[in-house]
Order: sequence, then structure tokens, then C-alpha cells
Amino acid sequence: MSKKKKKEKESTIENYYDLRTKEVDELVAALKGDTPETDEPVSYNIEECIGAEAANQGEETVYKKQSKEFDPYKIDKLSRIPTWIKALFVKFWFAGVVCYFVIMGLGRVVPNDLDRLLLAGAFLGLFTDLFVNPLFRFMESSEKEYNNYMMFPFPFKKYWTFFTNIIYYIAVTVIVMYIYSGINQLLVIIFERYEGYVSLGVEPLIYGVFCLIVDMAFIGIKDLIVYLVKRAKSKKKEAEDV
Repeated sequence: MSKKKKKEKESTIENYYDLRTKEVDELVAALKGDTPETDEPVSYNIEECIGAEAANQGEETVYKKQSKEFDPYKIDKLSRIPTWIKALFVKFWFAGVVCYFVIMGLGRVVPNDLDRLLLAGAFLGLFTDLFVNPLFRFMESSEKEYNNYMMFPFPFKKYWTFFTNIIYYIAVTVIVMYIYSGINQLLVIIFERYEGYVSLGVEPLIYGVFCLIVDMAFIGIKDLIVYLVKRAKSKKKEAEDV
């Protein structure tokens, strides 16, 4: 860059930051009413400027807007719902969705029942890792209260949970199918004397309930083991300190 261009650029920057005193003086004079157009002082009374009725309506509008302002400390309706209700409903809903779209929806595409069973478990594990657990992380507080409703309560960076969730929920789905089979065999024994056949069909609501029961049973066992291990470690540490 030549010295001439550099000098012109520096002078331009200096002029850019110069205070426009003339414009400021004109603005102050206009607010004071000292402009040459009028000798009357400028009134700052809103009733004189826009009228008393319009001013009163404006005050009511401002009051309504202030009353509807966002309060960051206000507890919303979703936060008032207990944690266990939200957690169980989310898990039940996703299990029902998998049943509707995979087990029932892919009946013609995947005619084999065992294949659909494995596919449903894989999709349920996939949804749990990608949607359910992240949703729990989003809703939880610093107390990590949703950890008791996740089989693998680890952060998102633990990529191995993607595969463990799929394997785990395939096992859950297999157990659910055994529950269906056991109930249907029991119904055959009960209604055999009536020369009829009654069976419990697979549909989203009952399937979601069975998946929820099996899932929470395994998670309860896991939470119990974790609690016992932590308790044993704390007792061992207290004994060493003594």
C-alpha cells in the first residue's frame, strides 16, 4: 500500500469517528423549542400531544403488556407433572409407535414373525438412544432425576450405548413376546371348556404396557445393584477413615 493511500485511509477513519457537533446542537435546539420555525416550547405532556383518551388507552395497553411479560422464574405446567409420569409415558409412547409401524405396519413386507420381532427391538433401541434419552437429558435438572429411567444413563459422547441399547431392547422385545405367548396359552386352558378360542392380539397399547413393565423391571434391578455397590463403597470408605 502506498503512503498516499495509507494517509487517505487514516484520515477517513479519523473523520468517521469525529463527533457531529452541529447535528447535536440542532437536535438540542429542536427539543427546547428554540427552532426558527416556532417560538413556542415543545410540550412533553402525552395528553397534550395525542389527546387524553388516547393517552389513557396507551396506559392500559402498556399495563396489559407488562402483565403478560415473560417471567423466567415462573413454573410452567409441564414442570408440575411428576418426573415418573413423564418418563413412563414417553417410554410407553415410543414402544407403542414401534409396535404400530414395525410389527403391525411391516406385516406384508416382512412376513416372518421372528424377523419383525428382531426389527422391532432394534428400532426401539435406536429410538431410545436417539430420541428418548436425549429428551430425558433435556428435561432433567442438576439432580439427574431421569437416570433412574434409563438403562444406560451416559452422556451423548458415549457412542457404544447406541449398540448396547439395540441389543438390550431386542432382549426386552423377546421377553414381551414370551409374555404374549404365555397369556394366550393360559387363555386356551381357561376357555377350553367353552369350546372356543380367545387370544390376546398384538396392538400398540398393550404392547407398550408390556414393554414398559419389562424395561422398568430390568432398570429397577440395575438401579438396585448400583445402589448396593455405592453403599458398600461408602461403608468401606467410612471404615478406612475410622
